[in-house]
Amino acid sequence: MGLEFHKSAYFCAMSIWKIHVTKLSDSFRIIDYLLVHACSVYPSRSSLKKAFKKEFILLNGKVAQGGEWVREGDFIEIKDKPPVAGKVFPLVLKVLYEDAFMAVVVKPSGYPVSGNYYKTIQNALAYNLGLSDEDDALVLPRPVHRLDKLTSGILLIAKTRRAQQHLGIQFENQTITKKYTALVKGKMLGKGSVESAIDHQQACTLYESIRVEKSLSYEWITWMDLVPKTGRTHQLRIHMSESGHPIVGDDLYDTQNVLKGKGLFLCARYVAFKHPVSSELMSFEIPLPGKFEALLARELRRWKKFNH
Repeated sequence: MGLEFHKSAYFCAMSIWKIHVTKLSDSFRIIDYLLVHACSVYPSRSSLKKAFKKEFILLNGKVAQGGEWVREGDFIEIKDKPPVAGKVFPLVLKVLYEDAFMAVVVKPSGYPVSGNYYKTIQNALAYNLGLSDEDDALVLPRPVHRLDKLTSGILLIAKTRRAQQHLGIQFENQTITKKYTALVKGKMLGKGSVESAIDHQQACTLYESIRVEKSLSYEWITWMDLVPKTGRTHQLRIHMSESGHPIVGDDLYDTQNVLKGKGLFLCARYVAFKHPVSSELMSFEIPLPGKFEALLARELRRWKKFNH
């Protein structure tokens, strides 16, 4: 199963993406299925809802509403209207890699990747990246996956349709490796996995404890490496909260003693994938934002001050 890209003469300036459903691990409504398997085209639930409303999504040749159940053998067509160049958000991004097909950038915390806002990473891409001169160039560079607004880290960008398609297939097949670092409340030792459903869909997160420090605020703070094996919305935040060790600064899934003004201590710091054209194995790793070490040092310092 994979996304196939086709040009349509009937839908002017539109692309047609096709998915043949050949294997299902669980029962899915089509909107939930596409949120996972077509995130390179529609990266959020809100964008998918708009696509259904505009009748951009067909299931077995008929206009889908979003609530239909997907079955093996189904055929899904997705119409994707390229974005129109609009206002450019002049936010300087660190560009780790760029060629005619794709780019790798570092997303700062506090900005949504996309959406009906001006200050998005999507609107900042034209300020930081050149346009492709390939035959299948996108009107604007487009992110091919999501990071939460409060999460910082590495973001993959497509500059051509082919790159968008092939990177999307890698995410769909879970062959892209992403590693996150988080500071979580409490002492969490060793390595293992958290496996619990999110929105009725299977979800799995691998974890490894890297470092534990005393904390006046939380008694302990643990530095964790997290690897999501699935790509559910807010997966790492939900799984850490369910484990009893919520991520520091998470005011959505942790309501007790929330750290204010410092943001979420979650960073997508490593990614490995195959280049969408050359198939070369590529990997990128970034240093953690300075606030991670600063918080550990501050909490240890405060704990020592009040425990002597």
